Amino acid sequence: MWDIIAVDISGRHKIKNGYYMVCAAVSVVSSADHVEKVNQVKIKPFWMDSAPQVTDVVRIIEDTVKEIKYDGTIVAEKGDMYNKPEWVATSMFSKNFKYQESLSERLAIEMAHHISLSARNLLIQELDIS
Repeated sequence: MWDIIAVDISGRHKIKNGYYMVCAAVSVVSSADHVEKVNQVKIKPFWMDSAPQVTDVVRIIEDTVKEIKYDGTIVAEKGDMYNKPEWVATSMFSKNFKYQESLSERLAIEMAHHISLSARNLLIQELDIS
């Protein structure tokens, strides 16, 4: 079993006069095909006036992950990093980073996706951003 921090960002499309995004980071203990334990979840909103670039995505992910009190490799979908080769994405992070490979990593990313999307939708409704 190993520790990972699965991440997902929802909202990388324009809404009103900017980009309202929510990043979710989920610290889990995983085996090859199961999420064995959820250690911690962090949700963090971000607002940008212009479309996020890959360096912005790295900053958003790192700002969210630094609030996780567990260690682990950051795992994301390749599309979240604008389909950059893994070595390029890895070189941009201060912590260990990789693209998802195993079923458990996929499941953890799906969990992060549901959390980020639901949190963003709730915040947009509550803050009357739409």
